[in-house]
Amino acid sequence: MQRMSDQPARWTQATVYPDMWADPDEDPRNSQGGSAEGELATLQEFLSDYRKTLRMKCEGLDAEQLARRSVPPSTMSLLGLVRHLAEVERDWRNWIRDGDPLPKLYGVRDADFDGAVAEQAVVDASYADLEREQAATDAALAEHPDLGERVGKDGIAVRELMVHRVEEYARHCGHADLLRECVDGRVGQ
Repeated sequence: MQRMSDQPARWTQATVYPDMWADPDEDPRNSQGGSAEGELATLQEFLSDYRKTLRMKCEGLDAEQLARRSVPPSTMSLLGLVRHLAEVERDWRNWIRDGDPLPKLYGVRDADFDGAVAEQAVVDASYADLEREQAATDAALAEHPDLGERVGKDGIAVRELMVHRVEEYARHCGHADLLRECVDGRVGQ
């Protein structure tokens, strides 16, 4: 006997490779061809591609779908991930600074996820926050092109911070895969 399910059917927009999110000619990641030269350029390229992946996983969804906590009992949502990564970008700048830390964007712990509500104004503000915080962190790190340089009160190596940024986005893109599949069934790398 077949069981009823409220889970959406799996689908992909890709036609060339059914396990991909989009066909290679339409994928904005790695569109320059070839790979980056050097360690810093490689880290920046991976970070850029993971940032694009997060955006891709959120494309085409409305405010309710973006805010949906689709993998219970987790409080994560795609919108919550956008807000969380904006908060994390700000925190990374605190690692670079010697002075007082910048205040949290969304307040108390888990406010980034808890405040991810299904309102278009919240969606728009969250994306604006993410873009602003990414640009500010990128600019702060651009002042330290030596990956071995130690920065901030704790003397963290720029390399460690860059690798951690890539890891954070990569991990959350994995979460985004699951969240998106549960929202509307879309799958792919």
